[in-house]
Amino acid sequence: MNVSEFDYHLPPELIAQYPAPRREDARLLVLDRSTGEIVHTGFPAVQDYLEAGDLLVLNKTKVFPARLYGKRTDTGGRIEVVLLEEKEPGVWEAMVRPGRRARPGLVVLFGKGELRAEIGERTEAGGRILKFFAGDGANFWDLIFKLGQVPLPPYIKREAGELDKERYQTVYAETLGSVAAPTAGLHFTNELLLKIRQKGVRIAFVLLHVGLGTFRPVRVEEVEKHTMHAEFWKLEDETARLIDETRRRGGRIIAVGTTSVRVLESACTDDGLVRPGEGWTRLFIYPGYRFRAVDGLITNFHLPRSTLLMLVCAFAGKDLVLHAYKEAVERRYRFFSYGDAMFIF
Repeated sequence: MNVSEFDYHLPPELIAQYPAPRREDARLLVLDRSTGEIVHTGFPAVQDYLEAGDLLVLNKTKVFPARLYGKRTDTGGRIEVVLLEEKEPGVWEAMVRPGRRARPGLVVLFGKGELRAEIGERTEAGGRILKFFAGDGANFWDLIFKLGQVPLPPYIKREAGELDKERYQTVYAETLGSVAAPTAGLHFTNELLLKIRQKGVRIAFVLLHVGLGTFRPVRVEEVEKHTMHAEFWKLEDETARLIDETRRRGGRIIAVGTTSVRVLESACTDDGLVRPGEGWTRLFIYPGYRFRAVDGLITNFHLPRSTLLMLVCAFAGKDLVLHAYKEAVERRYRFFSYGDAMFIF
């Protein structure tokens, strides 16, 4: 299967650079997999397509201000660091730019020097290992929240601002650890979630910490040769119980976001049972994959040739999804992280 099969034309002006004025102002494209019918509406109407007895599964990960700007101690030049994964206390895998001149042993100062880092070896994924040192009496995480910025995706061509601290975070974010938001959940408000519950839909939570691999392009020509970046997931006993009850009662499992899909499918056994657990997943879902745990998907519009688009095509069929994307482009939907959404069932 060739990566070029998942390409589509997207006018650059449709890439959302800011969120909608309110979370609930996003548009919603509803796609029926069985009939191919497409409905265009507003995101609050998602509740009309959920039924009593369904289970809505949300990713409760929380984004932290993972982007830091520092100063080289040798030349005084600027260095950009995006934290990816803590290997041990004070030691992180990170992306460093410009990376070619960041030799091992280079020390970078952040803020007024209250936080510094020594650059180490390269990683297999193209990042670097950094060892951080906080000033006397300072707490590392306090300094990260003081000095760091929201790590907006590279297709948002602006610096992060105060607005992003609230809007690039779901209202139910709980467990710190992501460098990117599970963006399908950005459209939900507490009021909408309450209405959904009052309708008889139950809500469960999973955890997947989103890494920068989400935005890394697929660099191979054949889909099957791509290797996913590992991401940490966790599914607790209560969520497994709710999934089991929903299945027994004939309800649907509706995943909010591709991250929730990957948790549910990673935790699913060959006999279709979702078990509690945690670990690191490299699960790569593309057409031909047999879904075992998910009946519906709420998701944003994804980049051409991306693993996220491939997952959606696996769920609803490549031709149908690309047709829906073409219609979304024609109707001037807003795309990617701060853009509009789809509900596929």
